Amino acid sequence: MGKHDSRVDAYIAKSADFARPILEYLRAVIHEGCPEVEEAIKWGMPSFLYHGRILCGIAAFKQHCAFGFWGGRGLVGNEDKRDDAMGQFGRIASLNDLPSKKTLVGYLKQAMKLSDERAAAPPKPRKAPKPAPATPDDLAAALKKNKKAAVTYEAFSPSCKREYVEWISEAKRAETRASRVAQAVTWMAEGKQRNWKYQQC
Repeated sequence: MGKHDSRVDAYIAKSADFARPILEYLRAVIHEGCPEVEEAIKWGMPSFLYHGRILCGIAAFKQHCAFGFWGGRGLVGNEDKRDDAMGQFGRIASLNDLPSKKTLVGYLKQAMKLSDERAAAPPKPRKAPKPAPATPDDLAAALKKNKKAAVTYEAFSPSCKREYVEWISEAKRAETRASRVAQAVTWMAEGKQRNWKYQQC
């Protein structure tokens, strides 16, 4: 049996007059097509979960509503698909903008089947992380002179090392490169990653 969420009730209640009947209709069709569906609010909009995964969602805007399937590319037939708004059905300003109830339920059944197939598929193997880059000679020499910076650099993940190495390697002039090496060592001596300024935002 499906589960209703009072937050979806509240969302529909505060929607524009034209939107309420559309949202209520879509909600009812979703529950009919997928009796075990569970409601939730995701990204501020009503979402409908099937076995814990998002199946579809609805939304109301100032002058139209939207309805779409999660990962539903290719699911909706060309005769019903419109891409002038979020979701697969374009701008829905009235119930007349939607396919028949039978068609919608058919799409729901297909979406459930796709969701089941995705859940049953073996997980994609994770890509092996890129190895740490080779430390440029000038950076290695500067790190030898600053033990604190060297300890920090050695403790960095490969991606953190790569950020410094790429920044230094991208310098076009020798003076710029030398300046970046010096700056990098200063920051590392303070325990900072290359983009430390943005990490505090």
